[in-house]
Amino acid sequence: MTAGGPFTDAAPSRAGHRPRPPCRQCCGVALELGSARTRAWVAGQGMILDVPTVTFPGPGVVHPGRRRGAIVDVAGTARMLDRLLGPRLPRSTRPLVMVTTPVLDGPAHRERARTAVRALRPRAVLTVPTSRAIALAADADLARPLLVVDMGAHLTEVVLLGEGSVVDARCTAVGTADHAHGTDAAQKISETVALMITSLVHQDSTGLADDALNRGALLAGGGVLIPDLIHRLADTLRAPLCVAPAPHTAALRGAARVLRAAHTHPSLCGTALPSVAAPP
Repeated sequence: MTAGGPFTDAAPSRAGHRPRPPCRQCCGVALELGSARTRAWVAGQGMILDVPTVTFPGPGVVHPGRRRGAIVDVAGTARMLDRLLGPRLPRSTRPLVMVTTPVLDGPAHRERARTAVRALRPRAVLTVPTSRAIALAADADLARPLLVVDMGAHLTEVVLLGEGSVVDARCTAVGTADHAHGTDAAQKISETVALMITSLVHQDSTGLADDALNRGALLAGGGVLIPDLIHRLADTLRAPLCVAPAPHTAALRGAARVLRAAHTHPSLCGTALPSVAAPP
């Protein structure tokens, strides 16, 4: 699904129905369950949540619900979502929920995410690769190969997209939090990203990665905000770079864009539906 595709905010899902202003049947939530921060976008309200990712298993106890991009405390994450989002959603609704997921986390991670999100009583849960969401938020031309670099707090991911689908990917359990107190965080992170991109390009036999790199990699995530990082990375790669608007929230905004399109799809206009994954 590309930006400006067949579904738009104004497209009716059935006769006489308009998704805006939002109605009870069209309640939708986009979620980014990051290792460091949890963000949520709600139809008709925009981004309503941007808080540290912590769960509360008992009195006075706080610990992360996610580590290195993976959900390690499903029950705690469910309680966190219910506590933070439950009061902000009309009790009479069953929202359609779109969750961003790292490309290489696999089916087990997506199932843990869907299980945690059931705390919101969704009528359906869909997942979208974080890299694809970032590309949509940046209005990238998905008809051409694209390299997406997502630099998070505990996970860094480099993904090659071809016609909007994942062709290849690299990830490492290293992020901005690992170098937060270092004197040269920009240098260390730029070297890590450059190595991942170089590996992907050298092992690609299709030529898509080289074409995407020559066009310019798309950068997103909180790491982009580190001073001097982009300059160092561009010098190392000797290639142009593009930064997604508001890079730290790009994934969430892209997921919201997919959500607005998905909820008008005929397959989602019925009643309760099972949890399904969006196409890669």
